[in-house]
Amino acid sequence: MSSKRGIVLYLHVHQPWRVREYTVFDTAVNHDYFGECKEPHRSNRAIFEKVADKSYRPMARLLKQLLDTHPDFKVSLSISGTMLEQAEAWAPDVIDVFRALVETGRTEIVADTYYHSLAFFFSRAEFERQVALYRAKIRDLFGVETRVFRNTELSYDNNLAKWADDNGFKGILAEGWDPILGWRSPNYVYRPINTKHIKLLMKNYRLSDDIAFRFGNRDWEEFPLRASKYDTWLNNALGGDGQIVNLFMDFETFGENIWEDTGIFSFFSDFVDRWLKNPANTFYTASGACDAFDAADEVDCPYTTTWADTERDLTAWLGNSMQHEAMRHLYALEDDVMRTDDTDLISDWRRLTTSDHPYYMCTKWFSDGDVHAYFSPYNSPYDAFLYFMNALRDIRYRVYEHHRHGGF
Repeated sequence: MSSKRGIVLYLHVHQPWRVREYTVFDTAVNHDYFGECKEPHRSNRAIFEKVADKSYRPMARLLKQLLDTHPDFKVSLSISGTMLEQAEAWAPDVIDVFRALVETGRTEIVADTYYHSLAFFFSRAEFERQVALYRAKIRDLFGVETRVFRNTELSYDNNLAKWADDNGFKGILAEGWDPILGWRSPNYVYRPINTKHIKLLMKNYRLSDDIAFRFGNRDWEEFPLRASKYDTWLNNALGGDGQIVNLFMDFETFGENIWEDTGIFSFFSDFVDRWLKNPANTFYTASGACDAFDAADEVDCPYTTTWADTERDLTAWLGNSMQHEAMRHLYALEDDVMRTDDTDLISDWRRLTTSDHPYYMCTKWFSDGDVHAYFSPYNSPYDAFLYFMNALRDIRYRVYEHHRHGGF
């Protein structure tokens, strides 16, 4: 199979329902875990509206401009169900700008878990329900089917690849982590071991993180990063026979995590323009890359990898006793919550499965700890744990009340 060399640009769009300062005195009294905070700027609505202004609207407009300008430009997105809920409630025009991207036919929606959860590692049944909810939401809002799968936080292992293959996905995304790749490059399409049909696209984390984490860092030896320099790096990465460079990052990189005044938007536009000036280059959607290239080799990933922290494992969410306790108590309630058939209760419980909650409880130090603290709305990981556990206590109370009144 002979195809142009290209870039797979995948951007993940997500906002969680953050738990407010929910105290023990709220339990059994007030079930509004996700309402207004004592500090208004930390509330879910305030955060969403800020990110919509700084990132969602300007970056979506830029993507649409590039799609209109360059017939070879393509992009893949996943948009969490929790983000879509907030957009529907507070900024329906944000749904419209994403819909305009999809309607070009060159923006693909990648499948995910609706609640941005790590349910695959705790409850296969709930994981499958959340994937089904996500696919239905995307079908309803955008009128398209999802054909490639990406699990929360790019978490991936052989078991997940087998599940995705068995469920008819043509591709799956993963971190191109060196201990898994070994001598191989992430710049090829692969096949997960013990699968029959599915292709594996592995993130080039160095080139992705040059934008997502290093672009605005004035202490970086490559600062400032220009499109001409980045284009050289891309060409060097592909060498003589490379197939694709997988650039995977958060959508919020553009404008929120890295502010507009750094030049991030103009850099992105210049980088796309420069890359496509070479007629040998193109962009692929995730499924397009799976169609365009044969698998270069099989990849064995016997343990779970993610795209987070220096370890690239689950320790960002399961690295301390608070996180383990929170997840243990959360999933212990699953069966009782589901048996209530109470849609509000089930929705609240599922919002607590979002991976951001244990992420805020992380107690790592140094650069990883700084990243966790940057994204956390709480003063400490211990506050995050306390408010979360109080909300769980109230979930348990609501289940008990349902049972007491003959609900099941």
